[in-house]
Amino acid sequence: MNPTFPLFHRSGSTVFVDDDPHYLDMLGMVLPAHWQVELYAHPGQFLERMAGETGRWEADAALQLDIIDQARHGQSVAPRVLRYWAQAPQRFALVKTCVIDYAMPGIHGLQVLDALIDWPGARVLLTGQADDQVAIDAFNRGLIDQYIPKHAEDIGVQLTGKLRALHQAAHARLNGMWRPTLTNSQYAWLQRPSVADALLAHSDRTWVEHVVLADPFGLLAMDTQGGCHWLQLEPADRLGELAELAATAGLGPSVCQDIESGRRLAAIEMHQQLGMPGPVPLADATPIDREGLLLGAHFRLPPGVLPGPMPAYRSFLDTRRQRVVQGC
Repeated sequence: MNPTFPLFHRSGSTVFVDDDPHYLDMLGMVLPAHWQVELYAHPGQFLERMAGETGRWEADAALQLDIIDQARHGQSVAPRVLRYWAQAPQRFALVKTCVIDYAMPGIHGLQVLDALIDWPGARVLLTGQADDQVAIDAFNRGLIDQYIPKHAEDIGVQLTGKLRALHQAAHARLNGMWRPTLTNSQYAWLQRPSVADALLAHSDRTWVEHVVLADPFGLLAMDTQGGCHWLQLEPADRLGELAELAATAGLGPSVCQDIESGRRLAAIEMHQQLGMPGPVPLADATPIDREGLLLGAHFRLPPGVLPGPMPAYRSFLDTRRQRVVQGC
C-alpha cells in the first residue's frame, strides 16, 4: 500500500501510563530528548489529565476548518495558517499518543483506553508475555493502533521506532479535512511512494509542523525555533508555465531560462500572497522523486512577513523538560 503523506502535521504530547514508576523513569530516559513526554503512574491522574482533551482537539479542528472554509471562498491560505500558528500556541499541548500498560492493579489498559470517549489520538498497549494474545485481538478489532512487549530487551529501540511511525502517520480525520483543498493531480503526487518517503524524511528531521497548500503548491512549515519555511513543489512539466509567470513578474530572461530548465524556482505566488518586500525570491531546485518529475525549492520566510512572533516549540518543550513521574 502506498504511504499517505500527512497534509497537516504537528508535534504533540506522548503520554505513558504504567503502575511501575521505575519503568516509567526508564522510559523517560531512553526516549528522544526532543519528544514531549508525560509519565503517569496512576490511571486516575492520567484520566484527569485527559479530561476535556477531546474538546480541545475539536476546538483546534474548528480553527483549521475555518481556514479551509475561507479557502473555498477564494481566500489565500498561507497568511491564515501563519496567523493560526501565531495565535494558537495551545496546540502544542494536545496529546497525540497514549501508551498504556495492560496489566495494572484493579484495571487493565483497555479499560483505561475505553474511558477516552471520542479522543482521536493514537492508542498503544504495553504488554507482558501473558497479554500478547489480548493485544493482538485488540489490534485486529481496531481498539488500539499498536502494541509493544514491555519487557523486550530493545524496548527503547522498539518503542522509539513504533512511536515515530505513528507520529509521522497521516491522521485520517485531519487529512480528510484538508484533502478537498488540493487538486486530484496534486494529491496524486503526494501518494507516490518516492515523493511521500522523501517528504516524510525531510519533514521529520527539519520541522515540527507543516500544512500542504494547493495555491501555490507546496509545504508551509515551522521549525523548532519558530522559524517559518516554504517548500515549493513544481511538476517538471509545469516549469514552462512558471517561467512565463516569472517573465510577467519582471524576472530577467536568464532567470526564466533557469526556471524552465529546472535549475531554479521562483516563489512568485508566495511573494504576492504574503506581501514580501524586495524582489521575488529564487532558490535552487532539487528533485523530490527519483525520476526527477517533481522538483522542490526551499525558502525561509522573513520575519517581517509573519503576523507576529511565532511561539517556538523549543520554548514550549523547555517548560516541560523534566520528565517527572506523576502519581508516585
